Amino acid sequence: MDQQKIDMYLMTNAKYFESHQIDYVRQLLENADNTKFPIVQSVNLKDPTIMLIISLLAGSLGIDRFMVGDVGLGVAKLLTCGGLGIWALVDLFLIMGRAREVNFNNVQTVLS
Repeated sequence: MDQQKIDMYLMTNAKYFESHQIDYVRQLLENADNTKFPIVQSVNLKDPTIMLIISLLAGSLGIDRFMVGDVGLGVAKLLTCGGLGIWALVDLFLIMGRAREVNFNNVQTVLS
């Protein structure tokens, strides 16, 4: 894939990945065909900051976990009212990392 396209993609989407994942994403993009670039651009990436805001406002209802694809944890969080508030508080610290992990897995799946 063209180096300019790779740099553009990483500059635009760097906030969606952990800092240690960016080099691996770069390698995956370099090894991918040019035909995969439009597919990679169309991958739905979750914004970690938005996920933190959602977790802050509706974390006890499990909406943040539903949005990152953790349906089972979302249901459990909903039924326990956020683990009586404790689980909702812990997720304030964990949800941004989980959103970045889901983004990385989605891009890795498309490029593999």
